[in-house]
Amino acid sequence: MRYGLAVPTSETDPPPGPAPSKGAGPRPVPGYDPRAQWVATLTVIVAGIVTIRPMGLSGRGLAVAALFVVNCLALLARRLPEAKVPPRIALVWLTLGIIAAAALIGVSRGGTSYLFAFFLAGHIGYRLETRPAIILAVFCSLLCGAVLYFRLGPGHHELLWGVGLAAGAPVLVGIANRSRHRAILAAISVAESAERAARAEARTAVLTERSRIARDVHDVLAHSLAGINMQLELADALLDTGDLDKVREANDKAHSMVKESLKQAQWTVHALREDALPLLESLTAMIESSGHRDALRITGTVREVPARVTQALLRIAQEALTNAARHAPGGDVGVELTFAAASTTLTIRNRPATRAAAAGVGSGMGLIGMRERVALLGGTITAGPVVEGPDQGGWQVEAVIPNE
Repeated sequence: MRYGLAVPTSETDPPPGPAPSKGAGPRPVPGYDPRAQWVATLTVIVAGIVTIRPMGLSGRGLAVAALFVVNCLALLARRLPEAKVPPRIALVWLTLGIIAAAALIGVSRGGTSYLFAFFLAGHIGYRLETRPAIILAVFCSLLCGAVLYFRLGPGHHELLWGVGLAAGAPVLVGIANRSRHRAILAAISVAESAERAARAEARTAVLTERSRIARDVHDVLAHSLAGINMQLELADALLDTGDLDKVREANDKAHSMVKESLKQAQWTVHALREDALPLLESLTAMIESSGHRDALRITGTVREVPARVTQALLRIAQEALTNAARHAPGGDVGVELTFAAASTTLTIRNRPATRAAAAGVGSGMGLIGMRERVALLGGTITAGPVVEGPDQGGWQVEAVIPNE
């Protein structure tokens, strides 16, 4: 277990960092400053108020003032979020804005009226897709250029018609900004997806580790305590018979199982810490402590196996030996460990019981735990009754773990 790995402690834990507030707007894009947009917009409006003439409440001054207000509204509308303005509405709004900008150039006698057309053309490239943006920008250039070239208003004395023709050029800047904006959003989306995947992987690792610890706790506590409880119940039942020798024997057996439980607890700690255990020595000690001597047979050339394989084989052997003692007391047990070229196989086979089994029901998690352990290593496990041979009527568990 890697204790230094910081992962969420549950599936529902929030990710680290401040939680996003409800109703929050779109995520800010790096390099994009809305304050700069406001400053530029207000600068154009203030410059227009100061320089555009005539402005008044009658005649041409009223027309200039009305067109100036329309242009200001069209320019301020740039701040509307894209999600709230459908593309068709945006196309109509920008088209009307371009017409109003061209009309303001023609009606006014001078000043900065042309800036509205330039700024709107730039926003066309940002707001619309490339093809309609280019078409509308060309329309802007032709319309503004025609107003000045054909002298459709007094403004032609102050501006060259080429200025009007260039009014649509900022659309290229808008298209570039839009592409950059979308690329940044795509990069952010990819990063967020990767982060979510990493968190999901971390949560999976946590759940896997929890399952592993649960199996180890089951192996140590459920088996050991069940065995000790059986011996103590036997001793309690023998007290009524007055057979003190058998009472002492059951008591000694319970003490022996307590000592064995301490060993198993040490094995569990080693497993959780991923320490390597000697497979043959540990397996031999486990078999002997269960009351079966010379029951282990080795086939093939002995070799070292990875720590994970050792832990899995020892736990499977522990589960099988405990089940044999519980369900087939008195029956002989045979254990075979086979080292093949492509796999390592552990087989535990017990003969039928020679005395009555104590009443009791297991947790039902033993076989599930064994299957989970072997599956994590890419192996297979089979468990079932022996239907032929000298061990007929007994039970066999066989785990095959491929070599890495």
